[in-house]
Amino acid sequence: MSDLKALVVDDTILYRKIVSDVIAGLPGIEVAGTANNGKVALSKIKSLKPDVVTLDIEMPVMSGIEVLENIQDMKNPPRIIMLSTLTFKGGEMTIRALELGAFDFIPKPLSGTMAENKKSVLDALEPIVKTLGRQSLKQSPSLKKPAVSRVVPRKTKAPSGGLLTKPEVIAIGISTGGPNALAKMMPALPRDLSVPVVIVQHMPPLFTQSLAKSLDSKCAITVKEASDGDEMKPGMAFIAPGGKQMKVMRGGPGKNGVIKITDDPPENSCKPSADFLFRSVASQFASKAAGVIMTGMGNDGSKGLQIMKNKGAVIIAQDEPSCTVYGMPKEPIETGVADIVTPLSLIASEIIKTVKK
Repeated sequence: MSDLKALVVDDTILYRKIVSDVIAGLPGIEVAGTANNGKVALSKIKSLKPDVVTLDIEMPVMSGIEVLENIQDMKNPPRIIMLSTLTFKGGEMTIRALELGAFDFIPKPLSGTMAENKKSVLDALEPIVKTLGRQSLKQSPSLKKPAVSRVVPRKTKAPSGGLLTKPEVIAIGISTGGPNALAKMMPALPRDLSVPVVIVQHMPPLFTQSLAKSLDSKCAITVKEASDGDEMKPGMAFIAPGGKQMKVMRGGPGKNGVIKITDDPPENSCKPSADFLFRSVASQFASKAAGVIMTGMGNDGSKGLQIMKNKGAVIIAQDEPSCTVYGMPKEPIETGVADIVTPLSLIASEIIKTVKK
């Protein structure tokens, strides 16, 4: 297979060099060109037809967001990787970029030596490039196919004697492609949803706060970045804060349980980790829970979902064609842990059906 072609876009010569040098050292990808603003980038996207574009968000003449808006209707657009500053403003703009269809983002190092900055960019970019190489940049599936869910028969009965109990909490694990997927799925959840929702989206600090704010503006239910001690109320969704772990606890003043935010170590190189959350949900809610696994790189969540399944929880997984990256749902689907395999467009309705049954 021929190498992926990359266009490096940044208004500073320093970052164009850092990113170009990192890409030049990675197998399976080559630098096809560079651009110092969005207007030049658009022109080069049309002439060079790159597979991948690393795109700075804040630039003169035309911003990274404007570039994304301009390629929305392009046939076979390149995969966009945003370079994002670790600031609140950077977080808000990054969430907007991801909702517009950017594939992923990497944090822009703001200090350190050239060597340290290159190492930081390399560590963030390498797994993304590997994933893109494996995908062969397959395009979005045809929308002509009817969206249907597939129910997987259980090989073993639930601990409740075979009758799955009504969930009292929905736990979601999601990563690459997450902000875009959540922005499509969560507005379909009704204001009167009778259970709380807890979400792990792999992101650094500040970015999860921006994600919660953006989703809250779109959804009928209330969405917030979780804080330690939050009462898990029906019709509310709690997003684990970046750089922390989140678990749930029953008892105490919260009728539906309370959120605990901890500084436990990363799991699967993730903090927050879906496995960490799912284990606590299994421990505290047993069969009275539903686990949802969605688009994302890696396999975080697989072990936790198995524990939830063993306790009798319902497991819903996003199907391969509708995933940005079919990593996190792959193992739960292939091993039969998932009870329902469904496209993104039907996840909300499957959650509602599960809660109402």
